[in-house]
Amino acid sequence: MSFTMWRGVVGLVKPTRRPGSLEELIRLLPDGIGVVPLLLNVRQGNENEFRTALPHYKQAASELAEQGVDLIRVGGTPPFMLLGREGEAELIREWEKELKTPIVTDGQTHVAAMKALGITNFIGASYSALQNDIVVRYMQQAGMKIASMEPLDVPFDQVGQISPHSVYAHIRKLFMKNPGADGIYIQGGGWRTTGIIELLERDLGAPVVHATVCQSWEIQKRLRVRVPVTGFGRLVAELP
Repeated sequence: MSFTMWRGVVGLVKPTRRPGSLEELIRLLPDGIGVVPLLLNVRQGNENEFRTALPHYKQAASELAEQGVDLIRVGGTPPFMLLGREGEAELIREWEKELKTPIVTDGQTHVAAMKALGITNFIGASYSALQNDIVVRYMQQAGMKIASMEPLDVPFDQVGQISPHSVYAHIRKLFMKNPGADGIYIQGGGWRTTGIIELLERDLGAPVVHATVCQSWEIQKRLRVRVPVTGFGRLVAELP
């Protein structure tokens, strides 16, 4: 069975059942785009869990393809970034060929968003040392320069409790220490940080790539929709 919406339907595979980012994404998307979410159950956020998650992603993606969605977004950076930039791309090509549906990962979206905003040398923040290391390797493979990327390391199940003001202060400190940086990367959708994007861009004069917000940008781009949204940074306001 397939369901349609007049601007298209995107299927989401989310790594956890943590609330917040799904709701934020849906609010950012324009009217007429349908969302079909399937949630995995990553709980510990350790490397073994990330490495064993791919078969579960594949099963969820297969279910979404059977429903005839127009695009599949497989979320969660570490499980795919652990494959490396080329390994990830090869896997996604295999899945697209088999499932006959366009598929994109968060990592691919983050790199594309940085290129769209002209970012070449960024400072970034994540919420675990493990994810931080995985992301740094992946971004270097993608040809990005990283002036500094440091985590606010907390237990995986407490990410949503990090104060947005704490994230702002952390990022501001990194940016001020690295005057050559031309962009800011807020990695991961577990924390509630969409409210500081415009504040950072205005105060620091640099574009921000935010994990959840750039999903909205990618979905619009892939579905050939163009509805700018203000209040969440240049990426969705200008839709480059």
